Amino acid sequence: MTISRKDFNVTDCKGEYVLKGGEYWDIKSSKPVKGDILIEGGIIKEIGRLESAGGTVIDISGKVVFPGLMDMHVHFREPGREDKETIESGSQAACAGGFTAACPMPNTAPVIDNREMVSYILEKSKDLIADVYPVGALTKELKGGEISEIADMVNAGAVAISDDGVSTMDLDVMRRGMEYISMYDVPLLAHCEENDLSAGGVMHEGYYSTKLGLPGIPSISEEAAVMRNIMIAEYTGCRLHVCHVSTSRSIELIKQAKDSGIKVTCEVTPHHLTLTDKCIESYDPNFKMNPPLRTEKDVESLREGLKSGIIDVIATDHAPHTIEEKEWEFDRSPFGVTGLETAFGVIHKYLIETDIISIEQMVDFFIINPRKILNIEIPLIEKNKGANLIIVEPHKKWVVDKSGFYSRSLNSSYLGEELTVEVQGVFNNNKVWMK
Repeated sequence: MTISRKDFNVTDCKGEYVLKGGEYWDIKSSKPVKGDILIEGGIIKEIGRLESAGGTVIDISGKVVFPGLMDMHVHFREPGREDKETIESGSQAACAGGFTAACPMPNTAPVIDNREMVSYILEKSKDLIADVYPVGALTKELKGGEISEIADMVNAGAVAISDDGVSTMDLDVMRRGMEYISMYDVPLLAHCEENDLSAGGVMHEGYYSTKLGLPGIPSISEEAAVMRNIMIAEYTGCRLHVCHVSTSRSIELIKQAKDSGIKVTCEVTPHHLTLTDKCIESYDPNFKMNPPLRTEKDVESLREGLKSGIIDVIATDHAPHTIEEKEWEFDRSPFGVTGLETAFGVIHKYLIETDIISIEQMVDFFIINPRKILNIEIPLIEKNKGANLIIVEPHKKWVVDKSGFYSRSLNSSYLGEELTVEVQGVFNNNKVWMK
């Protein structure tokens, strides 16, 4: 089935642009500051009250300019499944959601498990508006056996190593892999799942899986893997980052590890913060993901983990699939949902407007912390800095609709939902995109 995608009109940032009449977020003071911004040739030339404005004037009255967001966990499917997403279409979806940086996971076909594949990703993304930072595979072909050439991948530009998509079961391989990674200043992004416990499951194991007659994935399948990976990280000194945390007990384990001084960080997705396994009553495969949607108690624990600082990052786990695949029966449909274009709006509606987290915390989760974990420079809205920023209208309502996506795939958990913040423009890499 052919998907009609919206045109993505990005242009080179030639001449002068003046963002006039709004506010910009100052990272250093952690607050919004009133002021106009003059951008010339992709560089911020002046900030303040600009009386006379030449070039292209963009009225941003009532809007806020933020540094570009970063998503450290996406799936762009290229190479191998360009019908689902390409590096270019993924970059466009990222831009539309306010992300000027994204990290594609290595479970492509072929797998990103060597220097050549890392270089391929960088070459394909070099002229795009969003920065693309490849993540290398922990083991060759992600088969969990032979460790990949980690040094080659890091030297070629990989910002992290991961087993995402296929949790590494062999404990000795995980140990040796963490020892290898610990020689370099990059983290291991770990998909924590004990396959022997989750095999055959399609949703959270509990009341609703029993009611619906669907095989379940128990919480312990994640928690057991979180525990053993933390222990191996402590033993090896490797920096461990736990991907897509979904259970209360996982949060407890990560807190204990942090309190003990173990080098561990973690992320949570917007869907695990806002949806529960009750959604599966509709049998809609757009609510099928791995890890699965959990219970209301788990959602509350994840939100508390954000508020208390146990959770470091919000990442989408953007996982595009074709319409045909997501129209299969629930138990046959693939795991995964898209998220780049809805994440900011979802978090704003469900967590910021409800005072669960603050704007300052949102900046930490989406802008500062992912870059700190990956040793990437944090973009600042300052004179003589490159313009890496987004224009946000805080109270603009819009409805998530299939016709509005820039991604090649439409498998969103939020179709038909009204969200309450909109990204209206992006500057990065000497390019500009306006909605």
